[in-house]
Amino acid sequence: MIDSGRGTKAYLVGGGIAALAAAAFLIRDGEFPGENIHVLEQLPLAGGSLDGRGSPERAYVTRGGRMLEDEAYTCLWNLLGTIPTLDDENVSVRDEIIRFNRDCPTLARARLIDRDHRVLDAARLGLDAQDRVELARLLVLPESVIGDRRIDQFFSEHFFATNFWAMWRTTFAFQNWHSAIELKRYFLRFLQEFPRIHTLAGVRRTRLNQYDSIVRPLTRWLQEHGVRFEHGVTVTDVDFTEQDGIRRAKRLHLLRDGQRETVELADLDLAFITLGSMTADAAYGDDDTAPELVRDKRDGNWTLWETLSRKAPDFGQPAVFNGNIGEAAWESFTLTMRSPALLDRIEEFSGNAPGTGALMTFKDSPWLMSIVVPRPPHFEGQPEDVFTLWGYGLFIDTPGEHTGTTMAESTGREILTELLGQLGFDDIADEVRATTTVTTVMMPYITSQFARRSVHDRPRVIPHGARNFAFLGQYVEIPEDVVFTVEYSVRGAMHAVYQLLGLDKPIPPVHHALSDPKTAFRALKTAFGHSGPWAPPADPAGPGMHNRPRPG
Repeated sequence: MIDSGRGTKAYLVGGGIAALAAAAFLIRDGEFPGENIHVLEQLPLAGGSLDGRGSPERAYVTRGGRMLEDEAYTCLWNLLGTIPTLDDENVSVRDEIIRFNRDCPTLARARLIDRDHRVLDAARLGLDAQDRVELARLLVLPESVIGDRRIDQFFSEHFFATNFWAMWRTTFAFQNWHSAIELKRYFLRFLQEFPRIHTLAGVRRTRLNQYDSIVRPLTRWLQEHGVRFEHGVTVTDVDFTEQDGIRRAKRLHLLRDGQRETVELADLDLAFITLGSMTADAAYGDDDTAPELVRDKRDGNWTLWETLSRKAPDFGQPAVFNGNIGEAAWESFTLTMRSPALLDRIEEFSGNAPGTGALMTFKDSPWLMSIVVPRPPHFEGQPEDVFTLWGYGLFIDTPGEHTGTTMAESTGREILTELLGQLGFDDIADEVRATTTVTTVMMPYITSQFARRSVHDRPRVIPHGARNFAFLGQYVEIPEDVVFTVEYSVRGAMHAVYQLLGLDKPIPPVHHALSDPKTAFRALKTAFGHSGPWAPPADPAGPGMHNRPRPG
């Protein structure tokens, strides 16, 4: 057990939500002196992928918006329940989220839209008997059998054309070639969403963007407890020692404003090291330029992991996750609108109440474009006459239907043209173009967590024999939990702190939807209840594929 007395120090490599959560757990649960905690971050702001910034004069931008959910996000709610909001120290961030979603519940009335600008009946999932057998087969196979196979090796073509897959993949950003293990984990973790996937009624949103609503209150709380935030610092290497099976981090190598430094770690000092980054090397475009697709790993989080992975075989394989940008990248965009014309028409067209945060997907779009309209204000200080909209496309290398250019090659104006074309709003196009600024973001590693992997490609949070160091972030292995969620980063941080400090405190269990009979019944009824009695095949890997080619 680590003594968190006055002399012990903790160094957190990276300033994303995992590191911020770890710092909070050190103070709250480990009684660790805040002034002995150092957050080493290469960027000028903390928060990592939970970003949101801009101004009404220029433009606002968020790279993404993370879906939150009541049942599955137990560790995140545990953390945010003790962090006060910026506006009222007697109201926690968790309380604010509960109130906001009670007053402004998510309810998508136009979840899917076709090429003829018609709102589809998304409640009709479109699954047939073979799709259901394939789904059951994936759910019952152990991960050791699934291995590093792709999603499209478990489902035939009909499944990928269903409304269900269009909604699931655009809610969670899955591609057909992603890891089948990760899809199985998502099914088991979010089975409660099956009956409401067409309305997204289970989605919980923050009052403002997640930087303003989560990161800023958490950062202020840490600063008030004395945590030292050191920006402009890139950790390039870590030295370890090993003796009698016990491993310790002994030295951090830094670049601080371009100058090399080292930090010597005493035996009781702690190092929490964030590996990789889903938003590393993000590049921005505007009305007149397309964002660059960076391919040379300029971000320090990846190069640090590559360096560390050469030191021990159980430190993971970063090349599995950053080695195929073509399968991981997609692009998002933020509209800053100085006229309500577009939002008024979207409300009229979709039937979505203002600010319900309802995701709309253009199912036949060559880019598989989706958009969401947040409730204004979405940014701190956003004027009442300025509005925002966020969207993204999963297929960035396909020519657009209304532009003829790929999404990756498109300027902000061209992306706006494609959006207006998908909506069929040609009559207001001139006004919208004249009053809208578009900011685009290309993210080469945004879905790299879903890469096909083996059981050893992600390191454990606490590697075998580690006494004073842990790994954090989206690229560590947490059994049964799902990546590409804020919950994953926070849960990993809780494991790291509790284990290194030897705290006898319970960690909220991973949510298992099937453990609740009512939830399981509703989900199975939704997926399997429209074609008579259903039973799984006797052999999960065996026959039952009927007349279509069976996936591999």
